[in-house]
Amino acid sequence: MPLIALTGGIASGKSTIARRLQEHGAVIVDADQIVRDVQAPGSPVLQEIAREFGEDIIDASGALDRAALGARVFGDSAALKRLNAIVHPAVRAESQRRFDEAGENPDAIVVYDVPLLAEARSEDPWDRVIVAHAPAAERRRRLVELRGMEQDAAQDRIDAQVSDEERLKIADIVIDTSGTMQHTIEQTDAVWKQLAKA
Repeated sequence: MPLIALTGGIASGKSTIARRLQEHGAVIVDADQIVRDVQAPGSPVLQEIAREFGEDIIDASGALDRAALGARVFGDSAALKRLNAIVHPAVRAESQRRFDEAGENPDAIVVYDVPLLAEARSEDPWDRVIVAHAPAAERRRRLVELRGMEQDAAQDRIDAQVSDEERLKIADIVIDTSGTMQHTIEQTDAVWKQLAKA
C-alpha cells in the first residue's frame, strides 16, 4: 500500500489536489479533520487545551472556539509550540489508526492530506511527498480576497508555517498551483498516473 503525504502552505490549493486524487480512487486521510475529531467536545485533547489556554476558548456548546484560540496562538510562536505539543501526538496516533484501516486493502493508495508535514512529520516513511506550491504572496492574496481575512491575519497564518523553501526541500513531486485551476488539475492527473503505475 503506497502511503503518500500531500502538503502545502495555507491557501496553496492542497484541498483541490486531494479532492481530485480522491476522484481517481485515492483514500484520503485528512489531518485537519483528525484535528477536529480529537478536539471534539469533552475530549481529553480539548480539556488539555483549555487547561493551557483558558476555559474561555470553549464556547457555550462545549466546542472549541477556533477563532479565540487562533487569536491567542497565531503570531506567538511559543504559544503555538505549546498547542502543537498537545495536539500533534493525538493526531499522529489517530492518523496511524486510519492508515492501518485503509491498508486492509492492499491495492489502496493512501494520501495523507496534511498542512504541517514539514513542521511535524517530514521524517515519517512516506513513499512520496507531494507539495502543492504557490508563492506566499499569492497565498496571502487568496486569504484576503477569497477568504476575507485581514492582511495582517493572513500574514500571521503564513508566518506560522515553515517557509516555502523548507517545504519544497522535502518534496518528491511539486504541483504548481499558482496558475489556473485547470493547470492544477492536469498536473494532479499526471501525478495520479505515476502513483497508479508504481
